[in-house]
Amino acid sequence: MARKPKDVQSPPPPVETRASEPPSTDARPVGIKDIAKALGISIGTVDRAIHSRGGINPITKERVLKMALTLGYQPNLAARYLKAPRQVRVAINLPARIGSFFDAVRAGIRDAASPFRVGVELQFRTHPALGEGDEELFREALDDGSKGIIITPGRPAQLKVWIRRAAQKRIPVACVVTDAPGTERLTAVSTDSYVSGAMVAELLHLIVRERGTVGVFTGDLSTTDHSEKVRGFQNSIGSLNGSLAISSVLETHDDETTAYSQARKLLSRDRSLRAIYVSTANCMTIIQALEELDP
Repeated sequence: MARKPKDVQSPPPPVETRASEPPSTDARPVGIKDIAKALGISIGTVDRAIHSRGGINPITKERVLKMALTLGYQPNLAARYLKAPRQVRVAINLPARIGSFFDAVRAGIRDAASPFRVGVELQFRTHPALGEGDEELFREALDDGSKGIIITPGRPAQLKVWIRRAAQKRIPVACVVTDAPGTERLTAVSTDSYVSGAMVAELLHLIVRERGTVGVFTGDLSTTDHSEKVRGFQNSIGSLNGSLAISSVLETHDDETTAYSQARKLLSRDRSLRAIYVSTANCMTIIQALEELDP
């Protein structure tokens, strides 16, 4: 007689052990408490990570920020506004020319300030060009209660006394695009202008094989960014012992008509010209002059 098979018992379902699960966000916005619960850490630790208060392990801070992103955490701007004792005004004094360049700088400042928009008021002012009209705007910024000033110092020597007055009032001054060395400004955000010019020289040295000259167009040699780019370019060209020599260094003062006129004159008088280095954004009319010469 066939033996009756034994009943085979199914294994018990696995017991799920879950760490703190991300809370549902259907009913209300995600808050700091939800992030703390999801990670199994204290609310104070999450608060320090979210608001960069210090006193927190970098690895823990990274975990908190990743969880905040995962849960879709958004800061409560209304609550932050009610807690804020006052709104800080920052003056931004930038040139109008060259618009294609400085409009991008303004946009970058707005983007960087957007997380702090509840507590920060941006006061944009515009002067015609580098080194033109910026002293009057600086005075206005000192008088209107601004707690910080951002400038592009076209002629640092003219602004030195104004930067000192700001320092005496404990108003920090930050330079963008170009620097004001030898002043009491707080900091500068810009490229390494000398290295930039030197790199262009090395690039042209590699590209241009035929012996000849290179024309250099800059804005204003009293502007630190412009003079340092030219200095880096000159020193690098001289040390490479290559095929290129500098024809001339021309200051356009960020004026498109001036740049066009100077380019036309350079092209007509220097028949050994093999390259042109434009160290500022004022390049479009120089390109136009080249196209008209060789369409």
